[in-house]
Amino acid sequence: MIKMIALDMDNTLLNSQKEISPRNEAVLKRLHEQGIKIVLCTGRPINAIWPYIEQLGLTTADDYTITFNGGLVVNNQTRAALSEHGISKDKLRAVFDFAKQHDFSLDVLDFDRVYEIMDMPRSIYKTILKNIEFKDAHFNDLPGGDHVYAKAIMAIPAAKMSQEVLPAVPDELRQQVNVVQSQPMVLEFLPNGVNKSVGLQALLEHYGWDFTNLMTFGDADNDYEMIRDAGDGVVMANGLDNVKKAADHLTKSNNEDGVAVYLENFFATLM
Repeated sequence: MIKMIALDMDNTLLNSQKEISPRNEAVLKRLHEQGIKIVLCTGRPINAIWPYIEQLGLTTADDYTITFNGGLVVNNQTRAALSEHGISKDKLRAVFDFAKQHDFSLDVLDFDRVYEIMDMPRSIYKTILKNIEFKDAHFNDLPGGDHVYAKAIMAIPAAKMSQEVLPAVPDELRQQVNVVQSQPMVLEFLPNGVNKSVGLQALLEHYGWDFTNLMTFGDADNDYEMIRDAGDGVVMANGLDNVKKAADHLTKSNNEDGVAVYLENFFATLM
C-alpha cells in the first residue's frame, strides 16, 4: 500500500516556468489531506523551496523534506534534522583540484550557505538557487576539521557542461565522490553513497514503513535510485532514458501535469 509520495522538483513537479501547476497542486493537497505523506526531494536546501512547501500546505508537525539529494532529511516545521550525511573539506579537495585544473567554476555548500569559490571563474549558481546566503571564499580558507559540507556544485551553461565538463570528469574522481547531473547546467559532487533513496529510507523507517509503501516521481540521474527502489517508481515523459529503464511506470511530461495525471488514476477512489 502506498503511504508516501516523493517528488523531484525541477522537470518533474515543476513545469518549465518553475511553477507547480494548479492541477498538480490540487491533487497533492487532496492526497495530503487524506493522510498520504507528500515529500519533496531536491538538491537544494529547504529555504530555497519554501514557497513550494507553503503552496502545497506541507507545513504540519509531521511533514518532512529530502534536501541536498538525500544528504539531509529535515522537518518542515521545526527544521530539525532527522538524518544527515556530509563530506569533509579534505574529501572535497579532489573536486577542487579537478575544477581548478580545467578552470571550471565551483561552489561548495554546507547545510547553511553556499561558498562561491574565487579561485576560478564565477558560476551561474546564483541565477538558479534563491533564498540562501552566498559567501565569497578561497578553497583553502574554507572551514576545515570537523566542519561538514553537503556537496560541491558546478553550475555551468548547459552546452559547456555537456561538451567540456562531463567528458573531463575522471573515473578516479567518480570513485571518491558521487557525481550526478541534476539539471542540464548543474553537476553535483556528493558524499559517496548519498542519494535521494538514502534520505527516503531514513524517513520511511521513521514512520515504520519500507520501500513498498513509497511512490516516487523523477526525471534525472539524481532520481535514479529512488525510482529504482520505490514500490512504484514513475518517470516523466521528458526523463532520461536510463532513468526510464528503472521505472515501474511512465507518465506525461512535466509540462503536461504528468504528476497529477498519474495520481488521479492511481488514487481515483480518493479524488
